[in-house]
Amino acid sequence: MRFLIVFLIGALFGTGIALSGMANPAKVLNFFDLAGSFDPSLAFVMAGALAVAAPGYALLFRMRDKPLFDQSFRLPKANTIDAKLVGGSAVFGIGWGIAGFCPGASIPALGLGHPSAAIFVAALLVGILIARRLGKADFFADLSRSG
Repeated sequence: MRFLIVFLIGALFGTGIALSGMANPAKVLNFFDLAGSFDPSLAFVMAGALAVAAPGYALLFRMRDKPLFDQSFRLPKANTIDAKLVGGSAVFGIGWGIAGFCPGASIPALGLGHPSAAIFVAALLVGILIARRLGKADFFADLSRSG
């Protein structure tokens, strides 16, 4: 039952990403092109997602002590802005601005047949492996200490 619910939620997310245009790299890149062919429609998609998610989470946390399929909610405990957060955010933003894909939109884009999505997902997986190696090498801790 758990896997069916996870599959249905993923399918709903992917459908929303595809219908909103966020799986179309040209539309995303136009959103970032403030001086050229700017397309503000994705801002409305993001605002709509926040308008649904924020009250949804507030209601969920008031109504439930734990999720359906786990012992507790797993919320981030860190609340500091460090080199790891800033570096990861920068890499995410640069990648999104160059490729027109974010990780969440790249998977539905694969299903829609965008050839560049396969290249992006492969690069994403390589990036994840590199980040894990750097994390084990304590590279980011060294950057935090030097700053």
